[in-house]
This record gives sequence, C-alpha cells and structure tokens, in this order.
Amino acid sequence: MQADSSQAPLNMSDANHPVSMSFYVILLFAVACGMSVANIYFAQPLLDQLSREFGIDYSFIGMVITITQIFYGLGLLLLVPLGDLLNQRRLIMGQMLLSMLALVIVGTASTSIVLFTGMAMVGLLAVVTQTIVAFAANMAAPAERGRVVGIVTSGIVIGILLARSIAGVLTDLAGWRSVYLVSAALMFLMICMFSKVLPQVERQVKSLSYMQLLGSVFRLFVQERILRIRSVLALLIFADFSILWTSLVLPLHAPPLSLTHSAIGAFGLAGVAGALAAARAGKLADRGYGQKTTGIALSLLLVSWLFISYTEQSLFALVIGIVLLDLAVQAVHVTNQTMILPLRADARSRLTAGYMVFYSIGSAGGSIASTHMYAHYGWGGVSLLGFSVSAAALLFWAMTSRSTAAATT
Repeated sequence: MQADSSQAPLNMSDANHPVSMSFYVILLFAVACGMSVANIYFAQPLLDQLSREFGIDYSFIGMVITITQIFYGLGLLLLVPLGDLLNQRRLIMGQMLLSMLALVIVGTASTSIVLFTGMAMVGLLAVVTQTIVAFAANMAAPAERGRVVGIVTSGIVIGILLARSIAGVLTDLAGWRSVYLVSAALMFLMICMFSKVLPQVERQVKSLSYMQLLGSVFRLFVQERILRIRSVLALLIFADFSILWTSLVLPLHAPPLSLTHSAIGAFGLAGVAGALAAARAGKLADRGYGQKTTGIALSLLLVSWLFISYTEQSLFALVIGIVLLDLAVQAVHVTNQTMILPLRADARSRLTAGYMVFYSIGSAGGSIASTHMYAHYGWGGVSLLGFSVSAAALLFWAMTSRSTAAATT
C-alpha cells in the first residue's frame, strides 16, 4: 500500500509495517514543514515597516519576534505531545487550519493588539511541523525512517533560511501584509492536498489525561539516556546556528561591506545547499552510522567557523563557512531525530516535543549571546563564540560516544 493511495485506516506497528512512503508524499511533508516554520521568521525583516504602520517604538517592536518565539516554545510543550493522544491526521489538519486563520489575522491587523495576538497564534500553531515529523516517522517503514525524517526536516531548515528572503521580495512587490496573506493562501492549498494524501492511521494509545501526557514528557528524559544526550547536542548545534544567522546581518550591512538587505538575504541560498546535502544523514543513521556521522558533522561545524571568521575580509570564505555550518547542523539534527524516534513507538510526539524544547533554548540563547558579543567584541568575538560552542559540542559527543553506542546496541 502506498501512503498516498488511500485514506483507509492503517494499523501501524514497528514489528510489521505495511507502508512504504512515496517520494511525492515525503516531499509534500517537507514543503508543509518549511511553510509552517517560515511563518515564525517572516517578521524579522519587516520590523521597520511594522514599527511605522502601527506606531510602535523601535525599542519595543522586537517584542513581535519575542512573543512569536515564546508561544512557539509553549506550543512545543502543550500541543506537540497531543500527537500521542489524538488522531494525528485530524490534529495536523486542525492546526494548519487555525494557522491559516492566524496568518489572516496578522495580514489584516488594524491595531497593534490584533497584530501581537495574531503573532502569538502564529508561533503557537507553527509547532504543527513537529507533529508532521512524528507522523512521517509513524508512516515510514523502519528501514527507511531515517531517510524520510532527513528529507522532512530538511524542509524545516530550508523554510527558516528562505523566510527572510521571501518576506523581503513580497514586501517590495505588494507590501508587508502580502507576506502573511500569501502564506495563508498557500496554507489553505496545503490543507486541501493533505486532505487527499494523509491516511487515517489506527494506533493503540494509552489512556492518559492531558496532565499525565505532559508529565510523561519529563519522565522520558529520566528514562531515556539517548534522548538526554541528543537533546544537549541539539541545544549546542542550534545555538551555533543562531549565533551565525542572528548576527550575520550586522557586519554585512556595516561598512566596508555595506550590502543591501536583498544581498544579505541571498546568503540563505548557500545555507539551503548545505541543508539539502545533509538530508542523506538519515540514510547513514538507518545503516547504523549515526555516531560516526555525528562526529564528522561536528568536526565540520568546528571548521566552518574558521572560514566564517574571515567574513569581513572574504565573502567567498563566508559562503564556504555557511555551507559547512548548515550541512553540519542539519546532519546532526537529522541523526538526532532518527536515533530518538524509535525509542518509544507510542511516544514519538512526546519525544519530539522534549527534544525540540532544547532546540528552542539553544536558538534563543545563541541569538542573545551573538548580538551581545558583536556589540562588545565585533565579528571576531562572534566567531570565537561560535567556535567555542562547536568545540563544546564535539567534546560532549566524544565523552558520550561510548555510552550512546552501548545504549543503541
């Protein structure tokens, strides 16, 4: 049975898995993830326009980003675990429908209160990406799970990298509101496609109350050593990711480079190349090479900062560094998820939620630290910070490599 051939109920189990996902369905999942997560990052290049239109002081307009990220974190804890309790197909469709409405609210906002409310809803509902990842892992045959997760999660990273460029282009063409209204229209199209593609999946789920479900997320950290190790690695690699992408605009926009925002956004394309190249990491993890892949990727992450440190002297060196960094981050991220999702077949949404909380913490911490370092020590300080975090991740991997190998065995 092909995953896109029928909506008849499927009985999923790791012991006897009947489904082999078509590439079309996998690609559709990746696109949906990229679209959903991009909604969080559209506002970053639009803050100036939002400040002028709604009369919000520059010192306060950054709250648009902060509120979105805070509610995204809340969604990871409060909504993603529901994938282990409710029908995942209905949950995904419902969250995407509400996300579409949230985008319309932002795109038609007439006051700052409505804008902030809409942004909060956008952040909260963007976690549908993690429900989609868990659902894809459930649908995929065990032998291909890493490949499927690799492709789907590549969509997330690509969505993050392209969001700023897309927002800039649409704003230049039709104003900032078009960014959210176009995204809402595309989300509606995706809902229609998902209604035809997503199968009804029958699963045996434990009878849990909502509070018990949330509490079990924390118990999983106590019980699963691999989850703890891989979550710490997620925190470190996404801190590195944010250290680069949050502060990169500062030296590129400043003299002597003085690049335009469109030119700066184009560097995201180099990151996309790295993210696409890393999609194969899931295949390697499927074959038992997850630990080796992680070690190689973290070494590349360390090397990437040697190139990135020359940003003010050579944009070519920066491009090399960006490709290496995004390749490394995505390879580790895919490997992490490929290794943790099989731990508990009945708790994949909770495993994803717990893991992604560390991703969120790392991203926020990296953003704050990078701007602080640039303000006090320039791009050299940012590069040293990124190199140090990379070294810490590689050291942590080396220290836990033996115990991880024993646990997976």
